[in-house]
Amino acid sequence: MARTPSHMVPLGTPAPDFELLDVISGKMIHLAALPPAIGTVIMFICNHCPFVRYIQPELVRLTREYIVKGIRFLAISANDARQYPEDGPEHMLEVARELCYPFPYLYDETQETARAYEAACTPDFFIYDRQMKLVYRGQMDDARPGNDQPLNGKDMRAALDALIKGEPVSPLQKPSLGCNIKWKMEMI
Repeated sequence: MARTPSHMVPLGTPAPDFELLDVISGKMIHLAALPPAIGTVIMFICNHCPFVRYIQPELVRLTREYIVKGIRFLAISANDARQYPEDGPEHMLEVARELCYPFPYLYDETQETARAYEAACTPDFFIYDRQMKLVYRGQMDDARPGNDQPLNGKDMRAALDALIKGEPVSPLQKPSLGCNIKWKMEMI
């Protein structure tokens, strides 16, 4: 498995707008049309990545805990489904149902959204404040498959707690680490 770190996009960067299909509801989600929230977490995940599979239990726990506190979560799969069919919309829906995802699971077929966010890996997390300015980008916690670190979401929890309290989010942030996004091969 490739170990790719996330890009550390500059804090304060505005969230790129997008309109993507939510495979769970079958509806299009337009970021700019969503009502305001205390914070918005954009997560680049997929079905087949061992890093994502490893964190899924904590990811579901964390999102359930913070949704009721006014945080919005949107997961996006941008992998090339031709190369990785298990990351396509039908399988995304199966995984979302199986794990009871409490957030929309969006399909970025063109990969334009992943490129706009400078997403590099799965999982890759971006947290935005009320004004949709980036306040956190990086890892959920130090846990990785096989490293015996606790799976507790401590880094994201600290950022979300600060956001909810109206306090500054610490700029000391560690990149996420996971499988690289499976980009489509350019046709020549």
